[in-house]
Amino acid sequence: MFEHLIPWKAIEGFKAELERFGIQKVSPYSKGTTSIVFKGELENREVLIKLQRPDSPRSNLLREADIVKVLEPYDVTPPLITSGSFKGLEYIVRGFAEGEPVMYAEVKKGHILEIIQKTALLDRLGLDHGQIQGGKHIIIGDRVWLIDFEKAGWRKPKNLTSALAMLFIGNNATSRRIREKFGVDERFLGELLKETAEYKRKGRLSGLLRLISGL
Repeated sequence: MFEHLIPWKAIEGFKAELERFGIQKVSPYSKGTTSIVFKGELENREVLIKLQRPDSPRSNLLREADIVKVLEPYDVTPPLITSGSFKGLEYIVRGFAEGEPVMYAEVKKGHILEIIQKTALLDRLGLDHGQIQGGKHIIIGDRVWLIDFEKAGWRKPKNLTSALAMLFIGNNATSRRIREKFGVDERFLGELLKETAEYKRKGRLSGLLRLISGL
């Protein structure tokens, strides 16, 4: 699957590197613009492995690993297993986020409340994810996970407002589906904008949580 990006012999060498940490059953999963992604198993649980693409002009995977470490106490993203460099290519191994991206998932009210709480937590920490608005980095399963902090940074955050735009306000497939499912009308959207402005001014979350709870 990845032989056109990295030689098979190098992939086999990388698998041997992972076996040193007890990671087995490594198989191709997906690819991005800067990394190739594998799934594996560690002590009967699934893990996700991102390896820098050899043709990538940059890699932020070790930086991402540092961010995941910071977030570990907050249960926002699956925990870091290990990270390092293999033949000059950065890699990161973390727990696998079970579920589907919010853009495809069956979204319930509890999921929306959890998204609000977790994106607000990132805001309080001063960490901007940078890709919340796309939806594919919010995973919905038995719980909500935020994943892929490769482009995140310690800058002025806008995680919660980006999430609300993606879920309710913007003109996209996800917001249209959610508005239809919950019967969201113009009055609700007006209240949402009001409470979002209050959050931006004072960091107050109670109004948004109360409004969503009433859906």
